[in-house]
Amino acid sequence: MAGEIERFLCIASYEKGQDFLRQCAELGVKPTLLTVDKLRNADWPLDALEELTSMPEGLSREQILNTVSWMMRGRRFDRVIALDEFDLETAAQIREHLRTPGMGTSATAFYRDKLAMRTGAREAGFLVPEFSRVVNYDELRAYMDRVPAPWLLKPRSEASALGIRKIQNPEQLWRALDELGDRQSYFVLEQFVPGEIFHVDSVVSEKKVLFSVVHQYGRPPMQVMHDGGVFTTRTVDRASQDWQDLTTLNAALAPGLGMTRGVTHAEYIKAHADGRFYFLEIAARVGGAFISDLVETATGVNLWREWARLEVASLRGEQYTLPETTESYAGSVLCLAQTAEPDTSGFNAPEIVIRMKKHHHAGMIVRSEDPERVRTLLEEYSAEFARRFLASMPAPDKPTA
Repeated sequence: MAGEIERFLCIASYEKGQDFLRQCAELGVKPTLLTVDKLRNADWPLDALEELTSMPEGLSREQILNTVSWMMRGRRFDRVIALDEFDLETAAQIREHLRTPGMGTSATAFYRDKLAMRTGAREAGFLVPEFSRVVNYDELRAYMDRVPAPWLLKPRSEASALGIRKIQNPEQLWRALDELGDRQSYFVLEQFVPGEIFHVDSVVSEKKVLFSVVHQYGRPPMQVMHDGGVFTTRTVDRASQDWQDLTTLNAALAPGLGMTRGVTHAEYIKAHADGRFYFLEIAARVGGAFISDLVETATGVNLWREWARLEVASLRGEQYTLPETTESYAGSVLCLAQTAEPDTSGFNAPEIVIRMKKHHHAGMIVRSEDPERVRTLLEEYSAEFARRFLASMPAPDKPTA
């Protein structure tokens, strides 16, 4: 009804999404943040929030639904937004329970469940590395007879490269499944395809990709996660065939998997064997590891803010319009550091635009009008970061940021 207060319930199990919250407030929508107790005093934009509520970690689905239902006794939430990937399923369950507009659990699975997204992408005509669900042992034996090793045993609902195991032979798989016990059906087995890894970050409005930008990782994220090293990614040359091919592929991906509106972070691999692009995964969120800052540096588009503008436009029945974009080239270099506050002042190229501030991390973003200049800087700086700052630690079982 006219004159009613518009409200969003935003859920965040990790500290992120501050620009989304600020943009909502600037547009006249009152955001409430539901987070976990340990993040109650994190760096949230309190001036933009109508309310900040926290809850203990590890609550059951019923307890979370009861919490939100209790919160809604005094106010109506027009949209429920998951700011982090690990909150997508929770938000979907809340929407279904309260009949709030947005993706339900089945639609959300295509952006959280690696088995669901692979099945959906393959049915939509995308090339996907050969995979098998981990349920029926006869299926697994037939798969291993047909698809040469090595394979990757992946958790179906983790993010990034968390929990992935590289499997070299059938015996190693059976031992891994013995360890997993009743959890094994929550994994997918996939062919390991050597190649170059790309990510495409997008804005989707009314089932159309209105904006996308293509970047290429230096070393595969899985390799950096498990073996350590320096993480880099850079904007792909817009005149290249890689840019054109991935832009075309990505334009069909999110709509093909059922997304109406939102932001996506999708990954593809260009296989060394045949030079073709294979779908790896897609998430209905803003990319992590400072990728949102990288995208904004290269294009002028703040994905968090555009996501908020999309949701507000939908709520009000208005047409979303993408802002003007730029076409620079950007690259980021990031690593775990031995010291709590590493000093990067020794790096002084004029192309440096952002020095990342994160405890026990060294990182920066560079920008140039020349993609080769960005490539050269990343190669030079990643080697120097490894020499000056790099620390290593075992890959975590759960996300830490």
